[in-house]
Formats: sequence, C-alpha cells, structure tokens
Amino acid sequence: MITFEKLKWRNLLSTGNAWTEVDLNRSTTTLIVGKNGEGKSTILDALMFSLFGRPFRKVKKDQLVNSINGKNLEVEIEFMIRNKHYKILRGAKPNKVELYVDGLKLDSFASNADTQTYIQTQIIGFDWRTFNKLVILGSASYAPFMQLNLWHRRQVIEDILDIGIFRTMNELLTDRAKLTKEQLMKVDNDITVAKQQVDSQKELLEQLSSVKEEAVEKINEKIRNNEESITNITNSIEQLMKDVDYLNTQISDGDQVNKDLEEAKKLLAGYDNKKSGITNDIAFFEDNEVCPQCEQGIEHDHKNNILTKLNDKLGKASNHLSSLSQALEKLNKRYEEIATINQTIMSKNSEVSALNQSLSLLGKTNKDLVEEQSTLNIDDENVLTQKAKLKELAQSAVKAVEEKTQVEEQKQIEDVSKTLLAESGIKTEIIRQYLPIINKLINKYLQAMDFFVHFELDETFNETIRSRYRDEFTYDSFSEGEKLRIDLAILFTWRQIAKMKNSVNTNLLLLDEIFDSSMDASGTDLFLQVLNEIGEGTNVFVISHKGDQLFDKFRSVIKFVKKNDFSSIEQGV
Repeated sequence: MITFEKLKWRNLLSTGNAWTEVDLNRSTTTLIVGKNGEGKSTILDALMFSLFGRPFRKVKKDQLVNSINGKNLEVEIEFMIRNKHYKILRGAKPNKVELYVDGLKLDSFASNADTQTYIQTQIIGFDWRTFNKLVILGSASYAPFMQLNLWHRRQVIEDILDIGIFRTMNELLTDRAKLTKEQLMKVDNDITVAKQQVDSQKELLEQLSSVKEEAVEKINEKIRNNEESITNITNSIEQLMKDVDYLNTQISDGDQVNKDLEEAKKLLAGYDNKKSGITNDIAFFEDNEVCPQCEQGIEHDHKNNILTKLNDKLGKASNHLSSLSQALEKLNKRYEEIATINQTIMSKNSEVSALNQSLSLLGKTNKDLVEEQSTLNIDDENVLTQKAKLKELAQSAVKAVEEKTQVEEQKQIEDVSKTLLAESGIKTEIIRQYLPIINKLINKYLQAMDFFVHFELDETFNETIRSRYRDEFTYDSFSEGEKLRIDLAILFTWRQIAKMKNSVNTNLLLLDEIFDSSMDASGTDLFLQVLNEIGEGTNVFVISHKGDQLFDKFRSVIKFVKKNDFSSIEQGV
C-alpha cells in the first residue's frame, strides 16, 4: 500500500513563493473550500505533477508556473511504501526531479525521463491514467465510467484488473502472424519453383531419348582433334624439358664462378690499394730531401736504397694486378656465358608454362565436351542418372509441401491464440470471473447510499438497471444526483477491486465538486457514511463551494483564500 503523507508546493498557478502544505494522512475526511479562482483545485495539479510530471487539468507545463513570479515552481510529495519513506521534489523553470529514499538522495539518472520511468516502474507501480481513474473524481474534469463508450469502459476495467499484458501479447502475436504469412508465401513460391524444376527435368529426359548421332559424332571429332593437339603439345614439352636439363649441365660451375669472381674482385681491389700506396711513397722520396718529421736531411744513398726497394715492390704489385685482371676477364666472360644460358633456360621454361596452359585449356575443353556428350548420349547410365536427379527434385517438391503443412499448422495455432487473446477471449473470461464481484460491490455501495436499484454490468459493459419492481432503466434516465450515486458506487468498487488485485492500493481519494450541484444534505450524509465504510487508512479530500453547508460534516477543513493575487491556506479554520 502507498500511504501519502505530505504534499506542498510553491509558485504553482496562483500560489506565490511561500510554501503551501497539506497533510494528506491527518484526517479521514477533509473539506477543501474557497471561492472560484482561489486555488482549491490546485491540490489536484500539485499531486499529479509531483508524481508524474504532468498536471491533472489540461494545462501546459510552462503554464503551471506562477505568471507573476515566473520561475521556481516546486512541488514536493512524501509517502510510505513497505516501511520505506520516499520524497519526490519536482520543479519547473528550472526543470528538476529529485528522489529521496529514507532521507538519502538517490544519484541522478541520465535524464528526468529516466528518473520518471524509475519512479513509475520501480516505486509507485502505476501510470497517470490508472492513478487518475482510481484516486480522483471531478465533476468538471473527469468523465465518469458510465459516460465512457463501451471500448473505454473495457480499457478501464482491464487496467484495474491488471490484464493489459494480454494486449501486449496480442500485439506480439500480430507481428508473429505477419512473419508466418510471409513464410507461407515463401513456401508457396518454393513449391512453384520445385514443380518447375521437376517439369524441366522431365523435359530433359524426353530430349535425351531423341538426340541425334550426328551431334554425338561432332563432339567426338572435336575431342579427337583436341587429343591430337594434346599429344603434340606433350611431345613439345618433353623436348623442351630435355633441352633445359642439358643446359643446366652446361652451367654446373655457375656457383663456383660467382664465388671466384667475388674473390678476384676483392684481391684486385687489395692489390690496387697496395700499388697506390707504393706509388705515393715513391713520389714522396723523389720529391723530398728533408724528413718532414725530424727536419733532418735524407742521405742520398739511403734515399736511393729505399726507392729501389719501393720500385721492386711496385713491379711485383703490377704483375699481380695484371695476372688478376686477366683472371677476372676470363671469369667475367664465363659469367656472361652462364647468364646467356640461364636466359635460354628461362625462355624455354616460359614456353613450357605456356604449353601447359594450352594443355590445361584443351583438357578442360575436352571435359566440357564429354559432359556435353553425356547429356546428348543415349545410354542407360545417363538416363538413370537423370532419373535419379528427377527423383531428387521430386523429393524437394514433397519437402516443400511438408514445410507448407508445418507453416499452416503454425498459422492455425496462431489463429487460435489470436482468438484467445482477442477481446472475446482470455480477457473476457477473466472479466467474466470478476463481474459478479464487481456487480455485488456496486449494489452494496448503492444501497449504502439509500439508492435501492439492482445495477448490473454485462460482458459487453452495457448496464442493466432495475427497480425493486423490475422496471428497467438506463443510466441517462436518472437525475444528476442519482447518477452521482452510481458514479461514486462504481468508483468505490474500482478502488476495492484494485486493492484485491494489489494494482493500486492507496490511502488517498480526492473528489472535486461532487456535492456542489447534484447531492442534497441527506445524500451527503449517506455518502460520508460510505466513506467511513471504505476501510481504515483512507483519507478523503472533498473540494466544494458549499463550505457553509458542509463544515460540520467533515473532520477537518482547509480553506483557500486569495490576497494580493496569491492563493494560500487560511490558518485557524
């Protein structure tokens, strides 16, 4: 059960910046009075806005903000659920939603919309429409159950009985039925294609029986010509491979030549560097008479002796260079010969590759010709093969028909399920089970208000109303006061059923101006008596213009007044 404890607001409609606070759980019956425009019904908008972020009346959110102050609208509501204390603080200009549990503020959600979803689904457990139908009854802004069309009557009862899940299931089933229909169309198409394939295969078998030998012979001739070409190409490939093998023997020294060539180049470079150093030394001694390091003169005999030795070394180095150059020339010549032979080998290998491609193409062509021939040949083996294929296609056609049968069975199940989930199905059966209880409670509350008629709703939600003398009436045939008694009896019944279903169980009941035009003093006394019988823990708030007539009939009174264009509660009433 949800026990609402406190509601307060400021800068809401005609209310100024000072907080207006109402204790929702202080008295079992509370009368709210005031002149027109003094803010009596503001409590309805404050309540609905605090819980759902939208007012009771058809007013835009920005229009809720007091037009004089123009900002800082705040509404705060406190309530208990299963020994947990909750507080919701909601504002506009600026917009905000704050949620407190046992005095602790919950972490902010990604958006105000996410916060509202959490409040409705995880805390209070109902939406604006359901709360409105069960907690508030207003003559000016509320359409009573009996003034609704039959479809809306059903929606109200489904919401109260908490069987809306079947509506969702029906929507899902509709989507599934659409997929089944598409699947059935696909299977029909598969059957058509399978039959066409069977017919085509039968036609092929008929063609096979009438193939001419001439066509077969032409194919055989092509095959023979290709086989002759294959033989010639094969011979050419064999000869080329022999040539390649012979050439490879001619370059068996290729690796050694490369090794020797690299070694000769290194030696040649070494001796060349050595010759260059000797030449530089000879030039030094020929051009210098004094040692550049010790600055002493070089003796003539010593100089000649050194030059003789250097020239001897130069001669030997030159001889080595000459020998190496000759050897290198021979190696380069052999290297070029090997390169030429390698080029020839590569060329012959390319020829072999091209011939192999031609050989492969001719082989594939002959394979295709053989397959074509097998199609045209009239022989028992081929006919049996095609008959086997025909059997396979026929089995595929049978499988498609079987699949269609399964899909049709699925469709039948869905059709039955759709019937069950239809308005006349499971929901109607559940409603049928509750109708005796609903009718019993309605008549109980009518009798408590001294309205002795027999009221009955049928499965289509049409009413039958009979007097004690069995005269039949309709809702519209009664006076406004009698209609109000019926409306109140139905409202109390919905609250009792909701309590039984545990869908909406709350201490709060607000009635807006229900006494002002249609209920006399006697009816008011009877109604208040019914209120007392609703059960312990119910707090009823009645908004009325008839304060002077109703003061003594309520345990507490709240009077709204308007001063300096701002509404407030008058203290001491």
